[in-house]
Amino acid sequence: MTERAGAPASTRLRVTVLDAEPSAFATRVERDGEEHRVRVRYTGDGPVEAAVRVSVGVEDASDPWWLIPGLFYGENRPAANDRLYPRFEPGARGAEQHAAFVSDEWHFRSDRAATPAVLVWPAPDAPGLALSADPVTPLGLTGVGFAHRDGGAELAVTFPAREFPVTYYGDAAPRPAEVQTHRFEPGDEVELAVRVHALHPDRHDYARVLRILHAASAPTAPLRPWIDVPTAARLSAEGLLRWHYDPDPGVLLETVGFDREVSGRDGRSVDRQAMHVGWVSGIPWAYAMLRHAERTDAAALRAAAVSVIDFCTAELAPSGTLWGVWYRDRGWTQSWTTRSRGLHSRTLGEATQFLVRALALADRAQWRAAARSNLDAVVARQREDGNLGSIHHAETGEVLSWDGTAGLAWVGALVEAADWDERYLAAAERAGSHYARFVLDEYLHGAPEDVDLAVTSEDGYVAVMAYMALHRATGAAHWLDLARRAADFALTFRYTYDVEFAPSSMLGVFDFGTRGADQASASNQHLHAYGLVCTRELLELAAATGDDHYRERAHETLACFRQFVARFDGDFNAYRGMVTERYYQTECFQPKGMLLTLSHAWSAGVLLLGCEDALAAGEI
Repeated sequence: MTERAGAPASTRLRVTVLDAEPSAFATRVERDGEEHRVRVRYTGDGPVEAAVRVSVGVEDASDPWWLIPGLFYGENRPAANDRLYPRFEPGARGAEQHAAFVSDEWHFRSDRAATPAVLVWPAPDAPGLALSADPVTPLGLTGVGFAHRDGGAELAVTFPAREFPVTYYGDAAPRPAEVQTHRFEPGDEVELAVRVHALHPDRHDYARVLRILHAASAPTAPLRPWIDVPTAARLSAEGLLRWHYDPDPGVLLETVGFDREVSGRDGRSVDRQAMHVGWVSGIPWAYAMLRHAERTDAAALRAAAVSVIDFCTAELAPSGTLWGVWYRDRGWTQSWTTRSRGLHSRTLGEATQFLVRALALADRAQWRAAARSNLDAVVARQREDGNLGSIHHAETGEVLSWDGTAGLAWVGALVEAADWDERYLAAAERAGSHYARFVLDEYLHGAPEDVDLAVTSEDGYVAVMAYMALHRATGAAHWLDLARRAADFALTFRYTYDVEFAPSSMLGVFDFGTRGADQASASNQHLHAYGLVCTRELLELAAATGDDHYRERAHETLACFRQFVARFDGDFNAYRGMVTERYYQTECFQPKGMLLTLSHAWSAGVLLLGCEDALAAGEI
């Protein structure tokens, strides 16, 4: 390992053979800087099923902070989170704790990770260590993991992968630990490569390591979009209008089934008869439609977009904000939260920000009044320390939860309406200062409505949009630095390599390239396209910092999701213009290689938005 000032003393790599007699294997380690080549030769008389684990340790780890990009962040799950998924807790080793996804040791398949690496900082302000490997080797899919033992931290990669102590499949029921092995024949010899990286005490040093690994893997994962940007914009706009827009009463239905003959158990269509005001439907994607309509002079699309925003702003909650969700059978009601009558800040703030942007294209009195009402309401509720709250009561306006960083979603809306009221920019700056500590701690969490306080990729998008808005308005360097750090956090969820799929699976048949796709969250382990929401901000960040890395990462995501846009009726069993939400790159929710056969309004909408932002910036 290459030593650097402040780095922990290196520990020799430990090579362990699992499920077989270790004496039947000869191992040798050769080092070249950060890379270590591990040679393993089987000397036994008959075939054997086994695995090889390579580990490295840090002796003094009194308060470890873990990172597996896209998968595990610190403790990973707050103890009181209302959704279960893997959580780290020192000393947690019993079956009862494992059944609740709590353990002091975790190992995962590498295709759950955006970059197959595991990092640890053993204590606050202490230098850290990272271990990385290729996602696939001649032994099969790699695994990554860690353990906390006897006050020390151990990082490990396993060839082939195994999961311990249980397997997470996306719900509260743990599956048995997955165990993969390789069949060794007498005389078999394999060479495995791992990299050991010394880390500065600042946790943000992960960004340097991930850039190195991205640069190494990108050449082996060429971008292969099916269509160009204008075509992707045209198709996604058509999909929103043809499949998601319902003129009665003027909504964007959240999900529409690929198969138009399938019905639910009640005999009705599988299409979800609902619309969020923002986030998974509603105003942001109607704004994207409006943008496309303005550029292409598409009258029907413009009318549909205006109709959706009219419907969202026609009725406000009694507390003065937009509502959360509209359902055909009961109208407007609360967000997807366990808090009774709760409205979620991320959804409201994002909807309001895009409502303010829509006013630049169509200045309608009802829209402006709704935007003002939202902004005035949240400014009035802002806590002295700048916190804008995460969940608000629909009727009373009481803040039901101050936890997490969902309140950051209000910042962009406040900044972009700053010339309406002098209070707005001041409130945005106070909020930006309050939430800065979460950025610096690398623990943004709680943005989506459906995973409580989980760490998610969407927290990164919200933060980079907020801090770029503040920098755009003020020019202050500290906001730019926070935007840069927030972008790096978001990019930890972005796949730096191509996952290998079974050739006959849907994703395998179409040779889906995963580089540029984001893991949704530590809880929702599937790939999604929501990162396109901050295409504009990543391009601005690249220009403001002179760092073209952010531009490259924005472009690779736009290229990635120009795959699987239905080009004609029947394309991958979808209809023209349909765009799915989920790509199953690992064993979670569905078998690896499957594609969710539902078109989502936000998936088509965010692709349309990303295309329009790239075109407007002169990037295409």
